[in-house]
Formats: sequence, C-alpha cells, structure tokens
Amino acid sequence: MAFAQSHIMAARRHQHSRLIIEVDEYSSNPTQAFTFYNINQGRFQPPHVQMVDPVPHDAPKPPGYTRFVCISDTHSRTDPIQMPYGDVLIHAGDFTELGLPSEVKKFNEWLGSLPYEYKIVIAGNHELTFDQEFMADLIKQDFYYFPSVSKLKPESYENVQSLLTNCIYLQDSEVTVRGFRIYGSPWQPWFYGWGFNLPRGQALLEKWNLIPDGIDILITHGPPLGKKVLVPLAVNFK
Repeated sequence: MAFAQSHIMAARRHQHSRLIIEVDEYSSNPTQAFTFYNINQGRFQPPHVQMVDPVPHDAPKPPGYTRFVCISDTHSRTDPIQMPYGDVLIHAGDFTELGLPSEVKKFNEWLGSLPYEYKIVIAGNHELTFDQEFMADLIKQDFYYFPSVSKLKPESYENVQSLLTNCIYLQDSEVTVRGFRIYGSPWQPWFYGWGFNLPRGQALLEKWNLIPDGIDILITHGPPLGKKVLVPLAVNFK
C-alpha cells in the first residue's frame, strides 16, 4: 500500500456489558456486504457513533484539546516526510518493507527524532517478523517466499517488538493516553499470504471480539467496510 493517511474509528459505548458479534452472512463477500449495508445505512447506523469532519493539519489547536496525527504505510521511507504538529502520533502499520530488524531500528530512530508527547504504533502485513506464527511457518518452507526474512535466525526476531523503544506498540492490546482509551489490532483479511492475515469470517471475528467495550480510538491496518479499498477479485473471497 502507498503512504496514506489511515482512518480511525472513534466511538464511546454507553454500556459496559460485553458485546459479542457473530459472523455476518456477507463476510466472505465484502462487495455484497457493502452494497447491502450501504442501502440500509440509516437502519444500521449505531446511535453512539458520531461522524466528524476532518481538521486541516495546519489549523490552530484550541486550548484543552488533544491533537492526534495518524499515518501509515511509510515502508521505511520516512526521510522526506514533513510531519504536522500534534500531541499524539499514531502509525497504523507497514512502517517497514519486510519487518527486518534493521528496518525496525531505523524506524525507531526516526520516531525518537519526532516531538510528539506520545507515539503509538501497530504492525501491518509488511511487519512479517512481528507475526510469530507466520515466521514459524515461513522457516519450515522448502522454498523462500521472502528470502531475506526466512533466512533470519529466530533469536534475531523473537523479541523484535523490543526494538521499538520510542513508542507504545499495540497488538491486540490497549493503552490510555490523556484520558483516551486506544486499542490496536494488526489483523486483516487474507492478502497474498503476508503477515497478520486471517480468513474472513470466524478467524477474524475472534480477533475483533477481543476489542473491549468503551474504546475511544480503534487502530487497525485495514479500513472499515465501504472505504473503497480495491483488491483483486480473487483476494476478496479468501
């Protein structure tokens, strides 16, 4: 994916009871799901979710407010990026090309040079070494799908998250910053066998059901339904 601003969904739940969602009948066909729910949008719009207009990056921040800056898919190309002012930086994944330790160290150094009070990061499908199950399967293969990654020794990537010393790394976990509860999840529908890929349906739903009630900001590497991300038809039905 090209460098792009990521979408964040912020919502407050009025009830503290656990909400468990079941597999949707259209989960294996996102195009059909979007068509159905787009037609019935008013019927299915959650009452506690309020749409807000984007704020220009150079707009003055009112007193008492917290400004979040969200980016994603920098893919180890951070040198030319001019970052806007803010209080909290969120990186929604794909900060490397392959998750190599050298790439992670470079990204961490870049984070350390930024003035944000808090920096929150999740992995994307390109952070291969962050997905331990993916790596365990990769090194067992007779052919090298990702040669530079599959040749790594386990001790070089087993604790690769520890290289991120200049941020808060979230993986199916949450943190509270300035009173905001923030949850991060790297999982996405299957996409050519990269990291953090799961089949649509029950496998992905089990990850979404880990999200606690009362989260203010949900960070994912994939967009919500209907955000017009185009992928080949064959990928949609994995």
